[in-house]
Amino acid sequence: MTDTSRRSIIGGIALSGAALSGAMTTRAGAAPQALGFGAFKKDTDFACVYHCDFGDAGRFGQMLGNINNHLSVYDFDPMRMKIVMVAHGPGLKFFLADLAGTPWADETIDPDLYTRAIGLSKYGVEAYLCQITFKRLNIDVAKARSDSFLKLVPSGVATVAELQSLGYSYLKVA
Repeated sequence: MTDTSRRSIIGGIALSGAALSGAMTTRAGAAPQALGFGAFKKDTDFACVYHCDFGDAGRFGQMLGNINNHLSVYDFDPMRMKIVMVAHGPGLKFFLADLAGTPWADETIDPDLYTRAIGLSKYGVEAYLCQITFKRLNIDVAKARSDSFLKLVPSGVATVAELQSLGYSYLKVA
C-alpha cells in the first residue's frame, strides 16, 4: 500500500470521526478546552495559521473562503494540511454564542459564517481563542461557543508566534 493510499484511508477515518464528534461534542454552557503552548504541534508536512484580529464580517467570510480553497489543494486531507485560526480582539466575536454585554452587543452576525467555520472543522481546522481578550474586555468565557474545534489559548499574538516557530506559515486576509 502506498503512502498516498494510507493517507487517504486514514484521512477518511479521521474525517468520519471529526464529523461524528463535531455533531456530538457540543457542550452547552461550557467554555472551550484550554491549551497551553506545550500542546502545540506540527504533525503534517504543511501547516498554516490564519490570523483573525479583525471584526469585519466580510473579511471573516473571505478568510473562511481562503481556508476552504487552501484545503482544496490538499484534497481536504487533514493528514496533509493543518490549519489553525487564531482569534483575538474583535476577531473573537465570530466565535461567541451571545454578543450581549460585549463591545459588539449592537451587532448582528450572519449565522452562516459560523456554520461555514463548523464545516471547515470537519477537515481538522481549529480555532484558538485568546484568553487575554476575554479578560481585557471582561467577557465571560462561557459566552464562547462550545464546539470541540474551539480551544482557549493564553494569548492570541503569542500563539501566532509559537505556531510560526513550529513551522506554521502565516496568513492574514487584508
